[in-house]
Amino acid sequence: QVQLVESGGGLVQPGGSLRLSCEASGINFEIYTMGWYRQALGRQRELVISVTDSGIVDTADSVKGRYAVSRDNAQNTVTLQLNSLKPEDTAVYYCNARTTVADYWGKGTLVTVSS
Repeated sequence: QVQLVESGGGLVQPGGSLRLSCEASGINFEIYTMGWYRQALGRQRELVISVTDSGIVDTADSVKGRYAVSRDNAQNTVTLQLNSLKPEDTAVYYCNARTTVADYWGKGTLVTVSS
């Protein structure tokens, strides 16, 4: 059974930081592209950042210079560091694992940026 479990969301003030983690089980983690998506209220889900099995990172323009991703293939985890947070970063953040033939999602973790 495949599971992606996110953690680390919460309430943070503008300008603050958070670290989200996603732990994967039931997959051969090291061959998957791992991504973080987000969905704000009333908006479509969008890619935030992803990292391929070979370490290539793709970052949305809206978070460049503020967000960073890392993966630990030994621990089957992918971590998203969120810095300089803005109110518009408020969303449910989802972990994604995909290959050309598979696509798995976590249940999401809520990040709220507010004073």
